[in-house]
Amino acid sequence: MRMTVVFLALAAAGLTAAGAQTPTVDHFTQSQLTEKAQSLNAKAQGSEGAASVKLNVYPNHYTMISLRHKNGGAEIHEAYADFFFVVQGEATLVTGGTMLDGKTVSPGEIRGTAVQGGSRTTLSQGDMVHIPASVPHQLLVADGGTFMYFVIKVKEK
Repeated sequence: MRMTVVFLALAAAGLTAAGAQTPTVDHFTQSQLTEKAQSLNAKAQGSEGAASVKLNVYPNHYTMISLRHKNGGAEIHEAYADFFFVVQGEATLVTGGTMLDGKTVSPGEIRGTAVQGGSRTTLSQGDMVHIPASVPHQLLVADGGTFMYFVIKVKEK
């Protein structure tokens, strides 16, 4: 798992260098990411079943840690791609297909009740996934499960 954390730090640093941004190097150990995610546990136990916190914001991307105990709703980010790195747990990612009951909640951000007819992929500890901008997606977590993931949101459009 240490390799995953090193990869995350390198990926974030590489994105910074590629965008000719202010050279900032951030480093989070697996235990630091886990601690930050666990601090969200009380909020994630609430009715929404999830919580997240931004770790840092850069000119064309930002990083987050997220904790989920329940299924998420469907999402479309019109301008941002998501990179998920699974820190702990397991979930099913549904991508593509059609978003049901989509509503714009803020500029470029659409939320719905579910993704219908999408592809399903099981995500487990150590996995990484890239979800391009404008692709409907939804995370499903088994009853009683916990899914902890590091997110890099990169502006693509």
